[in-house]
Amino acid sequence: MEQQVKEILPDDLIAKLEKGEKLQLVDVRELEEWNAGHMKEAKLIPLGFLPHRLDELDKETPLIMICRSGARSHRACEYLTELGFDATNLVGGMLAWPGEVEK
Repeated sequence: MEQQVKEILPDDLIAKLEKGEKLQLVDVRELEEWNAGHMKEAKLIPLGFLPHRLDELDKETPLIMICRSGARSHRACEYLTELGFDATNLVGGMLAWPGEVEK
């Protein structure tokens, strides 16, 4: 059975960040993509490394998963949700992100 994935729109994420909500932003892109531009609040954990770095994530704090367009982060959300994490996919990924980007 396919896991239902929660989603958040970029503008809604900006609103949550501006309100100071406690969130874990995890970027599952590769290092080269990260270096081209990322959210300053995000942590880089490439999708292939996610199973080996679960200990870096807090099950008590909601996760926002980020990638280039939303496909890899969707897969990451399915995986993490099955493991009991509160994971939400950023719709459209970095391609849709209107906020600040660090390089």
